[in-house]
Amino acid sequence: EVEVEVNDSLMRFFDHCAKFVALVEENDGAMCQVDAFKEGPEMRRVLEKVASALCLPAEELNADLVQVAFLTCSYELAIRNVTSPWCSLFSEEDAKVLEYLNDLKQYWKRGYGYDINSRSSCILFQDIFQHLDKAVEESKSSKPISSPLIVQVGHAETLQPLLALMGFFKDDEPLKANNYLRQAHRKFRTGRIVPYAANLVFVLYHCDQVKTSKEEYQVQILLNEKPMSFHHSNETISTYADLKDYYKDILENCHFKEECELPKLNTTAVDEL
Repeated sequence: EVEVEVNDSLMRFFDHCAKFVALVEENDGAMCQVDAFKEGPEMRRVLEKVASALCLPAEELNADLVQVAFLTCSYELAIRNVTSPWCSLFSEEDAKVLEYLNDLKQYWKRGYGYDINSRSSCILFQDIFQHLDKAVEESKSSKPISSPLIVQVGHAETLQPLLALMGFFKDDEPLKANNYLRQAHRKFRTGRIVPYAANLVFVLYHCDQVKTSKEEYQVQILLNEKPMSFHHSNETISTYADLKDYYKDILENCHFKEECELPKLNTTAVDEL
């Protein structure tokens, strides 16, 4: 039997961050790039094509309805491994447009669009390193590792901000409504980053035969069971000391309460974000 502790303040940090909730989650203006893409030429072509296939006037459809049809197709394919009749409405190019629409939303709501999206996750990031620190301390003291495995269960909305905080899958150019073609080879593809059963694993190694004490403790990060290269070394394994040094600012200076506090001045959401 496993004792499970529900800790929404840690795993659903986005619900407890007043600044994020007010300025992004509940602020319609924060999704202006998404709204603009829905009305843009790429979505207009998909909408008109779908309307024609269904023998409907184009004005009776909108981007949200077209996206529902596409998601119905994709869910049935992914979950039941069947080709839904809705799939016949879309070509591969249509699918790329609708994929971009979803990525655009996640970029501005959970990713790099606004700093608070990722900064709100520092409470979870710091918690991970506190567990790693404890394991290192116990190992150095020749004590049994009290928690050799720690499993924390959240959502795609938990993982996406955390990965953005760590700087993974960041494109040189922000995702916007008017640069769909330039983002054809973007790194930020949520279907690959946070698919069904997405998982992020931190593995701490104790290495005996090393040249220096710094190399004694090393770390590997795997996303969806695949090792990820660290930014500071471009290698898939790093000394724990180097990793902590690289993320020193987040570990020491990112405080959830201060990050998530709503601005006292009467500023606009765009100015604050």
